[in-house]
Amino acid sequence: MDGRVVVALGGNAMTAPDGRARPEDQLAAVTRAAGPIAAVVAAGTSVLVTHGNGPQVGNLLVKNEIAASVVPPVPLDWCGAQTQGTIGLLLLDALDAALAARSLAVPVAALVTRTLVDATDPGFAAPTKPIGRYLPRDQAELMIGHGQVWRDTGRRGWRRVVASPEPLEVLDAPAAAVLLDAGYLVVAGGGGGVPVVREPGTGALRGVPAVVDKDLTAVLLARAVRAGVLVIATDVPAVALDWGTPSARALAAVDAATLRGYARAGAFAAGSMGPKVEAACRFVEGGGRRAVITSLDRIADAVTGTAGTVVTR
Repeated sequence: MDGRVVVALGGNAMTAPDGRARPEDQLAAVTRAAGPIAAVVAAGTSVLVTHGNGPQVGNLLVKNEIAASVVPPVPLDWCGAQTQGTIGLLLLDALDAALAARSLAVPVAALVTRTLVDATDPGFAAPTKPIGRYLPRDQAELMIGHGQVWRDTGRRGWRRVVASPEPLEVLDAPAAAVLLDAGYLVVAGGGGGVPVVREPGTGALRGVPAVVDKDLTAVLLARAVRAGVLVIATDVPAVALDWGTPSARALAAVDAATLRGYARAGAFAAGSMGPKVEAACRFVEGGGRRAVITSLDRIADAVTGTAGTVVTR
């Protein structure tokens, strides 16, 4: 086994197969992921777990919308922090139980984690990342009155859009590294991290209404804690070419240059597999030994490079 691994759990992989994100669905999915992660720890590997939060933030946004005429909506960066806490708690309990089942006395810690972005990132001037559900115009206008940006999508209604800026630095990565060095299994960087910017002049940090791609943040985390392997766990066993067609074929071992070629040719959807492929390529191009994209159930085999799409230089 490799000495240190970052495992990035997809938000949609932590829901029911039909996409529902009820509490029991999330608990079942997190419990399913905890077993393979504990198996990696049992093999002597230091592990940092990061995770998505799309469905969970979506639930909070619905609550914001329903209550908007009574209480002000919670800012999006607060939603990110809240889901880090909630999913972190689920992971703490599930990982504790999975480790105990293997008689492993490994402590687990979860960190609320901030990710620095550039206040001048072009995404803030023209937000395009859709989040949450579709609403009729009158309900969307209520949210616009609270300072949010919504777009008319036509027949389906209005939908909120936010910036998705490039992550620059995971500000709390040093704390995660200290915990890893002390023998902890660490949960950090959930949802790509709570996006923050530095105020000009003072350097003070301020949360912003944005969504940072969690796989790109996982790359920065992996570099910061000196991980040799990045595992991106999603809801499919491997990256596939011609996905959804009779000629679909899974990719096993592939180098980053070849994978980037497929991406340039439009082989991967921008909102799903595309960011995962980009993150895998960035990680190995930046010095990581390998990145693997696979399903939750194959995490342990992915760490050894025997499952999923294995990306190397």
